[in-house]
Amino acid sequence: MKRVRSFHYEVDKRLLDVFFVGLVFVPCILAGTLLALVAWCSSRGPIFYREIRIGRNDKPFRIWKFRTMYVGEERLRRLEEALHAEKDMRIRKQHGDPRVTPFGRVMRRWSLDELPQLINVLRGEMSLIGPRPIVNSERKLYGKDFPYYCAVRPGVSGLWQVSGRSNLTYQERVKLDRRYVDDWSLAMDLEILLKTIPAVVRTDGAY
Repeated sequence: MKRVRSFHYEVDKRLLDVFFVGLVFVPCILAGTLLALVAWCSSRGPIFYREIRIGRNDKPFRIWKFRTMYVGEERLRRLEEALHAEKDMRIRKQHGDPRVTPFGRVMRRWSLDELPQLINVLRGEMSLIGPRPIVNSERKLYGKDFPYYCAVRPGVSGLWQVSGRSNLTYQERVKLDRRYVDDWSLAMDLEILLKTIPAVVRTDGAY
């Protein structure tokens, strides 16, 4: 594993994160306020969904998202996803899942439910680019490659997100995370960042 924790890495990654979030802060606040209002009006329950994920150095943190499911379904969803992932080394979301609200389905399709994760980026718990943050039940799916996941901050976007997302097997996802850590460069982060927009527009693997 290459030394991704160098001073050069820390400064470059943090500058990119802060610069980009500062650049989109006002538009995201306006868009987030509108999304929160529609989400609140469309179904009963809290606006935000928070969940414990594994961060850098195996440190847990609470991730933020807009809620996309009806109240009472989140715990069941996580248990089903964990069992499904363990069964065939995949994590796939069900097409037309009846537990997802109509507006939640729209937010998922365009990845708008991920917008609050910019809060996690500002707090230093996540980066713009990195492995997708996982829950504790997924750590065993990484096997011997789990240290690669823990070597960097998880990302809002990353190689997995621009390479097909849920259309890929979990083993393919792990390989992409390892490749990211091994080959990291500021140029790679910028390339992934630029690829994120067309990937979101095409809704690759988003459901």
